[in-house]
Amino acid sequence: MADTSSNDRALIEGTGAELYEAALAEGGIANGDPRIAKKGTHRDAFDLLVSLGLLFHDEAGERWIAQDPSAVQSRVVAPMSVEGARLLEESSQWARTFATLAHVWRRAPQSDERGPFSYLRGYGIRDFIAGLMAECESELLTAQPQSGRDTEGLQSAIEQERSLRERGVKVQTLYQHSARRSTATRDYVAAVTALGAEVRTLDEFFNRMIIVDRRVAIIPSPDDLGVALAIREPTVIAFLVDVFQRSWERAKPFRQRGDEAKQIADEQRSMTLRMLIEGHSDPGAAKRLGVSPRTYAGYIADLKEEFEAETRFQLGYEIGRKGISGDED
Repeated sequence: MADTSSNDRALIEGTGAELYEAALAEGGIANGDPRIAKKGTHRDAFDLLVSLGLLFHDEAGERWIAQDPSAVQSRVVAPMSVEGARLLEESSQWARTFATLAHVWRRAPQSDERGPFSYLRGYGIRDFIAGLMAECESELLTAQPQSGRDTEGLQSAIEQERSLRERGVKVQTLYQHSARRSTATRDYVAAVTALGAEVRTLDEFFNRMIIVDRRVAIIPSPDDLGVALAIREPTVIAFLVDVFQRSWERAKPFRQRGDEAKQIADEQRSMTLRMLIEGHSDPGAAKRLGVSPRTYAGYIADLKEEFEAETRFQLGYEIGRKGISGDED
């Protein structure tokens, strides 16, 4: 029997199924049936049904009779399953081989060509981070500004955290307060905190950062969204860890208690006031708060109502008249 392909399967699901059903309903298909008499889609489907053993000649050799598909399935599917298992095992072996080479590459003494800093671009960023996650041994620090987790890939992110925690890795993740509005982020946080990871949020704006085992840090390039910088220089990494820990100490645990929600809302209000007083544009202020421009506009509308101002000019006047700085408790 010839090798089958996705095109063969599509042919069976379409015209082939019609012929097979006709063979069952009509007690077989005659040798001279017009549907199979000349080349065409029906003839191609007929030949495939015969080659698969789904149609066979009766004893008189005059009609083609339908065969039970369960008697044929194992001959077609079993070889595919064996080949699929072989390819899966081979891909796993290749993945382990590359992981070993990557481990050797990262642990090797720094060469003049590579140095303590290297740029990552495009898909290379994702692959590099995936390699670091696989090698992480003791600590993972991540700072994720703006909206938090995406719904897409949520389960794989949770499984990655599970793998890290099973290896005894300490995981600390920092978001902005606005991430608490995201259902996907709340689901993610509930899952990973149950595994033992720690998650906190902060009202201030900060840049994205990943630090693995205090050995490698990754930060985005300010000039190109598709470029990141991998840092292996111990002094710079120690500085970045200190920046992270200072923010971590000021941040609040990601919980959903009512008193904390009120306090976080107050902090977002204070930061909105500071954005207005410092003269940031609406898009810039929204980015620093980690919210959409529409949500930021809602914050401004709330302040107008609070200060009984009809325009933004009146709002600014009232803020200045009352001596508000945005840093009040």
